[in-house]
Amino acid sequence: MSKIRFGVVGTNFITDWVIAGAREDARFELAAVCSRTKERAAEFASKHNIPYTFTSLEEMASSDKVDAIYIASPNYAHAEQSILCMNNGKHVLCEKPMAANAHEARKMVECSRKNGVALMEAMKSTLSPNFLAAKANLNRIGTPRRYFASFCQYSSRYDKFKEGVVLNAFRPELANGAMMDIGVYTIYPLVVLFGKPQAINAQGVVLSSGVDGQGAVNMQYGGLNATVLYSKIANSQLPAEIEGEDGNILIDRIQTPVDVRFYPRQAPASGHEKRTEGELLSQPEEHNEYYYEVKEFIDLIEQGRVESAINSHENSITTLEIIDEVRRQLGVRYPSDDE
Repeated sequence: MSKIRFGVVGTNFITDWVIAGAREDARFELAAVCSRTKERAAEFASKHNIPYTFTSLEEMASSDKVDAIYIASPNYAHAEQSILCMNNGKHVLCEKPMAANAHEARKMVECSRKNGVALMEAMKSTLSPNFLAAKANLNRIGTPRRYFASFCQYSSRYDKFKEGVVLNAFRPELANGAMMDIGVYTIYPLVVLFGKPQAINAQGVVLSSGVDGQGAVNMQYGGLNATVLYSKIANSQLPAEIEGEDGNILIDRIQTPVDVRFYPRQAPASGHEKRTEGELLSQPEEHNEYYYEVKEFIDLIEQGRVESAINSHENSITTLEIIDEVRRQLGVRYPSDDE
């Protein structure tokens, strides 16, 4: 079996999690890490048994020790770093969101196609078997009428923010904020299922640093309404739901689907009937939740394709177009918006 030799950019806990999932695919080989300091690179290499370390992305991108690069740097750097790597002939798996805005994402896609290398956004949920089970059963709900998703998770970094310490998660110069961090998990599945909306209306809370702390977005798709809620300053236990004229699909967590059920349309209840359990569509997943995105990405490389059918270039751009419009309505701006 041929191996795909990966380099990684970014040494945070997300990279740890992705590596754990990736190593469940026998084709994955972790060959290199790039960090800003030799000390941090050496520490991460020792932790994960990585043979080569770099402090220059240019050097790693031009190295013959690496075939593909996973990028988990701050959002503002995604486009520049991805383009550098692709121009050196490296395939790129880039953390979500793929770029700071749709303009940057378009340049990344152009670079991918020009160089004939794979580019994929590392949106894990839409490649999970349980989300794909929901997608495969979408026809059973009849004409779709509503999509609802919520991902609201109070951030420990917000405690520091209230103390006057603005950490990276709440800094606009890094292209951060609640939508970019977790709201994207509610938008991307919507785009995969239904494409680009015709109209967008957003409301939210913008923090003193200039990023959004939370938001609510209503979108129109002709006869389909979509509503998403997201927050880093409050929690929610609400599931996601796709409602149709003939039934509905309930998803426990849009960001990590575990329990997915189909409920056929029933006659109006008198108020005394016990709610049915629904038909279970999901199954216990055999692999780490991050395995599936890496598998998809390696499949692209082996098959000579530059984009995924699910986490496609078009879906990544459309998701950022929606996010750009939400930010415009809320008044959240990033430095790269002016480029």
